[in-house]
Amino acid sequence: MVLLHGWGSSAESLGPIAKALEDRFRVYALDLPGFGWTPAAATTWGTWEYASYVEAFMDGVGISEASLVGHSFGGRIALVLAAQRPHRVRDLVLVASAGIRPRRGVLRYVKVGAAKLAKRIFSLPLWGRLGERVIVGIYGRVGSRDYRNAGPMRATLVKVVAEDLRGILSSICAPTLIIWGDRDQEVPLSSMQIMARGIQGSRLEVFEGAGHFPFVDRPDRFTRVVREFLC
Repeated sequence: MVLLHGWGSSAESLGPIAKALEDRFRVYALDLPGFGWTPAAATTWGTWEYASYVEAFMDGVGISEASLVGHSFGGRIALVLAAQRPHRVRDLVLVASAGIRPRRGVLRYVKVGAAKLAKRIFSLPLWGRLGERVIVGIYGRVGSRDYRNAGPMRATLVKVVAEDLRGILSSICAPTLIIWGDRDQEVPLSSMQIMARGIQGSRLEVFEGAGHFPFVDRPDRFTRVVREFLC
C-alpha cells in the first residue's frame, strides 16, 4: 500500500492511516517533491510528473502493483497513476480528493483580473517596497490559503490546480472507494459526485461530522470502511 499526502503536508500527516492498516498491509508513505524531507523538483511539475515520480518510487522499492490511498492533492496523483498505469494500481482509495476543477462565477474572474492589473501597476519601480506590500495584500485576499503559503512551490500549485482530471476518470478500472466528510471546506461534494459517476463501479462514502481529514475526525469508521473495501 502506498499513501500519498495532500498539498502542504507530508507523509507524517498520514500516520493515522499507516498505523491503522499496518497490521494487514505493508505500508509505504513518501514525502512528495517539495514537501517534508524531499526537495522540490528543478522544474515546475504538474500532476503527471508527480505520478511518474510515484511510479519510480514503486519501482525503486520493488512494488509491481499496489493499493493507493491518496488524500486531497495525493488523490489527484493517484487518479493519474491509476489512469496511466492501470496494471500498477490494485485498488484506489480517494480521500477528499482534488482533481476536479470547480466552475468559477463571474465575480471570481473579475477579482482575479483586478488583482493581475493591480500587480502590473504596483510592480513599477516607482512604487518600491510599498508596491510589494500592496501586491502581497491583494493576493492575500484573492488567493487561496494554499496559494498564499506556497512560496517557491506557487508555480507548481498554479499548474496543478489548473489541471481538470474529469477527462481521465473513465480510464480508471481499479476498484475505487471515495471518502468525503460533510464538513469539508476544501473540496465540495459535487467534485466527489463527479468522480463517483466518472469511475465505473466506484463507491462514495460520506462521513458525517468529518472535515477535510476524515481519517482524523472519524478514525474508527475510516479504518473499518477502508479495511472492508480492501480485504
